[in-house]
Amino acid sequence: MSKSDFGLIGLAVMGQNLVLNVESRGFTVSVYNRTTSTMEKFIADNPGKKLVGCETLEEFVQSLERPRKVMIMVQAGGPVDKVIESLLPYLEEGDIVIDGGNSLWTDTERRDAWLSEKGLRFIGAGVSGGEEGALKGPSIMPGGPTSTWEVMKPIFESISAKVDGVPCVTHIGEGGAGHFVKMVHNGIEYGDMQLICEAYNIFKAAGFSNEELADIFAEWNEGDLESFLIEITANIFKQKDPETGKDIVDLIVDKAGQKGTGRWTVMGSVEQAVPFSTIAGSVEARIISSMRDQRKAASQIFEGPNNWSFELKGLSKEDLVKKVRNALYASKIVSYAQGLDLIAKVGKDKGWSLDLGAIARIWRGGCIIRARFLNRITEAYEENPNLVNLMLAPFFTEILNKGQQDWREVVSIAALNGIPVPSFGGSLSYYDAYRAERLPANLLQAQRDFFGAHTYERIDKPEGEFFHTEDWPDLIK
Repeated sequence: MSKSDFGLIGLAVMGQNLVLNVESRGFTVSVYNRTTSTMEKFIADNPGKKLVGCETLEEFVQSLERPRKVMIMVQAGGPVDKVIESLLPYLEEGDIVIDGGNSLWTDTERRDAWLSEKGLRFIGAGVSGGEEGALKGPSIMPGGPTSTWEVMKPIFESISAKVDGVPCVTHIGEGGAGHFVKMVHNGIEYGDMQLICEAYNIFKAAGFSNEELADIFAEWNEGDLESFLIEITANIFKQKDPETGKDIVDLIVDKAGQKGTGRWTVMGSVEQAVPFSTIAGSVEARIISSMRDQRKAASQIFEGPNNWSFELKGLSKEDLVKKVRNALYASKIVSYAQGLDLIAKVGKDKGWSLDLGAIARIWRGGCIIRARFLNRITEAYEENPNLVNLMLAPFFTEILNKGQQDWREVVSIAALNGIPVPSFGGSLSYYDAYRAERLPANLLQAQRDFFGAHTYERIDKPEGEFFHTEDWPDLIK
């Protein structure tokens, strides 16, 4: 009896769709689920397909061709460890375990070391694209040994999304590199979504109808801002509620959920001392949105601008749309610059030899942040592999320089009208700080030396030489 090419554990919707994707590429797939009835229903719902349903893990493992390729699609954290532990009695040297969930990359590093000691191979593979991407072709970010990637390459390339015939998958790097890059991808996704929401909030305050917003975002999707998120936003504004006939977007409670990858990314940026204002602002915005009861109470206490009616002060709607579009584009550049900076920093520290251009290339299709914009990022790193910051690539520098005045006006308009724009504003502050020849950190260093004798450098002395002022005024009376 022939054996299966691939096995998957965890038949929630993502797992089921990945199985159907793999099977559709000509592979035979074995499946296992802790709840047997879920597995049986899945097999029954897909008659005639090359699927092998297994009731026990031993039966599941024995059904696979060696080296066995077992993908786990369960909740991140403890459940992944439990599945691996339950597999160990049945696996043999050289077998491959793949974690396709949103695991914390440091957990992936730990699991890689754990399984390597047992003669097994482990891949932490970030999979982006949601349920539809899993079925039709996701973006896949696998980490682990190069030799293991070569074994998995035919399957991963066949099931991934394709852009211009190029698979949206590449070997990211050793150890936890794949899950780390997927984590930052999700942080960038947080930033993209928040920037779109801030543009929406400004337009709503200015009196735009949902019909107008649908047209604006649809038009943006025809140009440089073309992306999956811009496209679905245009469609969201068109959706009616079948029960009331009202626009569904206006009926949704303004409390955002999150699964943790955005927070992990921000925490990683703090640990690595990488500025992360755009994405940090987006995570904070989700947190504040969840404080809905407090916000409702505070709205009755705290005062805001007197001109909440949003006077455009001579701006036409067309002018405002242009300015917000430029602010969104510029902020998006900053968000990606910060995310790629974090990837580069950790990649260098870990010795992963990450290819930022290749990473941007596999994000062009399948994943949530897929966008035309990513072609330009790939080109920027192909032209200059040692690019220090994405903003310094000539294409992006030109956009920032041309759009910076509109960007400032949008942030100013928002502030004057009491509209929170943490990611627009944080992006602009980062841009201004990055281009500043001199920042007020000289005063900060003086303060640190005053109260803690932390020393400072001087502009009139050689770099790396430190000084301390002994005779700061004594304030202790």
